[in-house]
Amino acid sequence: SPADIGWVTGHSYIVYGPLANGATTLIFEGVPSYPSTSRFWQVIDKHKVNIFYTAPTALRALMREGPGPLKQTSRASVRLLGTVGEPINPEAWEWYFHEVGEERCPIVDTWWQTETGGIMLSPLVSAQRIKPGCATQPMFGVQPVLLDEHGKEIKGAGSGVLAIKSSWPAQIRSVYRDPQRMVDTYFKPYPGYYFTGDGARRDEDGDYWITGRIDDVINVSGHRIGTAEVESALVLHESIAEAAAVGYPHDIKGQGIYVFVTPMNGVETNDELKKELLALVSQEIGSFAKPDLIQWAPALPKTRSGKIMRRILRKIACNELDSLGDTSTLADPSVVQGLIDKRLT
Repeated sequence: SPADIGWVTGHSYIVYGPLANGATTLIFEGVPSYPSTSRFWQVIDKHKVNIFYTAPTALRALMREGPGPLKQTSRASVRLLGTVGEPINPEAWEWYFHEVGEERCPIVDTWWQTETGGIMLSPLVSAQRIKPGCATQPMFGVQPVLLDEHGKEIKGAGSGVLAIKSSWPAQIRSVYRDPQRMVDTYFKPYPGYYFTGDGARRDEDGDYWITGRIDDVINVSGHRIGTAEVESALVLHESIAEAAAVGYPHDIKGQGIYVFVTPMNGVETNDELKKELLALVSQEIGSFAKPDLIQWAPALPKTRSGKIMRRILRKIACNELDSLGDTSTLADPSVVQGLIDKRLT
């Protein structure tokens, strides 16, 4: 797993958990793209890794390199693949399953938080159906619910705020030296529930699909659009490796959609490609979801584990450059200035 040791994936799922179960954990320092984009796969072959757990953003970044780095390795030791940190779009899931795992490794698409202390939603690969991009069912004893804007539970299929109805052993107890902040953040928004900050959809089978952070919803002329939807539509295009969508103030619509798009290696960016992307979003979601601004981004600001720092992208899109915040945790802080220099208005 590429998680920093400071996060729960790092300390509990890389250190304590494996040690408690007599497993061996492999930790390496650095990023998955150095000294080559085959580094993950080379490490797996060299040390005979059999469980590989990473973030969707890292997968999308490696997808853009094409099949070459994968074909240099066998990955024969791997028997289980995992993904965590954000919703995985079906295209990245399919690449992970077909190319990385060669259709022989199940994918455990987990949803949880450092604050939950453990995995909350996840397929059990031996017993459940697996759907690309779906977190499926709650773990034993966990009681997820979907809430509408009035805090009422949604029954059956539907979309809403993901909350947890009852306590579980590993839940957050407090915030260090600020217990009231914990109460205000997780228990006040919807009294009687643990507020996750995420949105989700429940399908006809009762399976859960994470749609992204609640604050990653853009209100365009009254249409509430999830940024994950826009991003998934953009990466359907064969020339696009990854995309990040954020909202920015728009004089007419209230909010507009600003997207940062990273093309596949070797792809020439031009206005024709932009038109194709706009048409693709219109076809997949609707014309109301078409981005207002598309900025080409050779790279996106990411943590060392490969997670996109959307907070920074929002600040750039909104031209709030004096309040970017801390960028020291980024794998490559210089990426930010490159995006600022080419910011669209």
